[in-house]
Amino acid sequence: MARIAGVNIPANKRVLISLRYIFGIGPNNAKDIVAALKIPEDRRVNQLTDDEIMRIREMVDRDYRVEGDLRREEAMNKKRLMDLGCYRGLRHRKGLPVRGQRTHTNARTRKGKAVAIAGKKKVTK
Repeated sequence: MARIAGVNIPANKRVLISLRYIFGIGPNNAKDIVAALKIPEDRRVNQLTDDEIMRIREMVDRDYRVEGDLRREEAMNKKRLMDLGCYRGLRHRKGLPVRGQRTHTNARTRKGKAVAIAGKKKVTK
């Protein structure tokens, strides 16, 4: 297993797929990295030489914001919106969808599990 940006990437997968295990590197960034370093797209991670792994590691560290830095930046952006008290910040604070999605139905992922409303008990005589 190769370790890049603090993440153990799977050794038996292609380099393009394995790089996506790093938070902040998606399909396009992975393709750009492989193309810039002239590594064949069908090469597997366990077939890479130590020099190639080192070059990938250096490029990711130098050119991309990944893992902890990216998570911290996203958290700070959300915190800034919440501190401003703008609409998006209020939605983040309440745990509701931020980008205009409907909440009457759906939005269960963001809102959490549905809670039944406790109604009045039926009185029987």
